[in-house]
Amino acid sequence: MHRPAILFLTSSLSSFVEGDLHILEASYPVREVATGGGPTGSFGRRLSLVLSILSGVLRTDIVFSWFAHNHSYLAVRAARLLRKKSLVVIGGYEVAHEPELGYGALQDPAMAGKVRYIIENADCTLAVSEFSRREILAVAQPRRLETVYNSVDTSFFSPGGQKESIVLTVCLVSTANIRVKGLDTFIDAARQIPQTRFVLIGRALDDALELLKRDAPDNVEFVGAVGQDELIGWYRRAKVYCQLSYRESFGVALAEAMSCECVPVVTDRGALPEVAGDTGFAVPYADTQATVDAISRALIADAGPAARKRICELFSREQREQKLRRIIATLQS
Repeated sequence: MHRPAILFLTSSLSSFVEGDLHILEASYPVREVATGGGPTGSFGRRLSLVLSILSGVLRTDIVFSWFAHNHSYLAVRAARLLRKKSLVVIGGYEVAHEPELGYGALQDPAMAGKVRYIIENADCTLAVSEFSRREILAVAQPRRLETVYNSVDTSFFSPGGQKESIVLTVCLVSTANIRVKGLDTFIDAARQIPQTRFVLIGRALDDALELLKRDAPDNVEFVGAVGQDELIGWYRRAKVYCQLSYRESFGVALAEAMSCECVPVVTDRGALPEVAGDTGFAVPYADTQATVDAISRALIADAGPAARKRICELFSREQREQKLRRIIATLQS
């Protein structure tokens, strides 16, 4: 069978997006366009990006686009016009509408219209969890909707060394994310367990980090941005990983930590219970006392191996690769 040429579009080359790029490059000729969010910026840059996308659609057989942003809107329209196939992965923000947190693309009516067009006109829409699938269906009716969980390279994210009494969380640190990611609850929980190290890893986008530092007790450590090798070192040392978010469409950092045998403490919202399963502890969002109790239990639990087993069985890179190749084959036929 002819190997289809693929145009790979993304606004952000996150680790999980890069994982898909590697999966596709191993089996197909791939043309990559990093859009940085779509046709924005100076006129010259916007024109160059539009031409790159149109040229890519023209020269390939299938458009594979991460995130239903402006770049996907242009690519799906072009694919329809040129009778090419298109596949769009919904990351989660695109179909979110959380006005109490000021979160979600659907808050912008113009962007909401583009998201609906993408979902309704892409040949295949991919959800990264069953939670995300339900949210997509609440926004629009796709031509075809498949759930393909995000994945983890379990050979790289693997346990090693001795676990320590460390409670870890990983995220971009911004003013908006203090509530979206439950960082305020993380800090409040640390205050009630002073004998345990709490570690927050992540790049700061604004002055939120300084705000958190001013409020944090002495047992909270702010590490900042780290490379993959240093990150895996923290995963291997930490006994507990917290994802205390208001919503997550999957939770890649959670899955990476579980793959390194961290015991998960998550909120009972979004896709987090799908990922953690019964290997850890689920708590209500922003419930500090429940979070403290769960962390205390997780620190003495022997659930790390079960957490890794769950990731290997349900969310491995190999499983995602098989499912993506099957979907691409059906688009090609």
